Amino acid sequence: MSKQIEEIRQAVVEGRHRDIEAMVQAAIREGSDPNRIIEEALIGAMDIVGEQFTDGQIYVPEMLVAASAMKRGLTIIKPFLKGMEKESKGKILIGTVRGDNHDIGKGLVIMMLEGAGFDVVDLGVDVSPKRIVSKVAELKPQVLGLSCLLTTTMPEMQKIIQALTKKGLRRQVKIMVGGAPVDAKFAESIGADGYGKDAAEAVQLARAFTSELHAAAC
Repeated sequence: MSKQIEEIRQAVVEGRHRDIEAMVQAAIREGSDPNRIIEEALIGAMDIVGEQFTDGQIYVPEMLVAASAMKRGLTIIKPFLKGMEKESKGKILIGTVRGDNHDIGKGLVIMMLEGAGFDVVDLGVDVSPKRIVSKVAELKPQVLGLSCLLTTTMPEMQKIIQALTKKGLRRQVKIMVGGAPVDAKFAESIGADGYGKDAAEAVQLARAFTSELHAAAC
């Protein structure tokens, strides 16, 4: 790893969003491969941040600041990717279920997934099973993420899975669930494929799911 890329990675980990744009611009100007900056510096940094969060070394505010720095760097790089588009790690559809308007946790998960190289489509909050089924059919994501904060909206997750099954779409998408009242036992009971207790685990799950689907397709 070059010194420049290592410095960009460290800047993201430390959340130095005021410095990141100039550092990325300098690296590109001096001939660094944009894809390498994304993979080794930006995604590499978010991997480190995810590990630190899981280990309790940092908390949500620090993770948000790092994710913000990563997104600034990515914004600088995107114009240079024309004609050499970076391959997505996979498409993920995510939303907060019907009756629930909370999106802070979902927003953090989205930033972490984007930082890991996934193409994320955010359906927003208070999303009905019908809309989710329609979007799964239209966009054909590899992974569907469902979030809730209220215990009263937890049954909506099962309704979505049942609706996908009824439409014959369940087998084509991996489903992960998360949110304060959700746990692994609940995820299993409703037929979800996995439970992410936080944003870092959501990234790990998404990677495992997409790797499994890729292996099955080969």
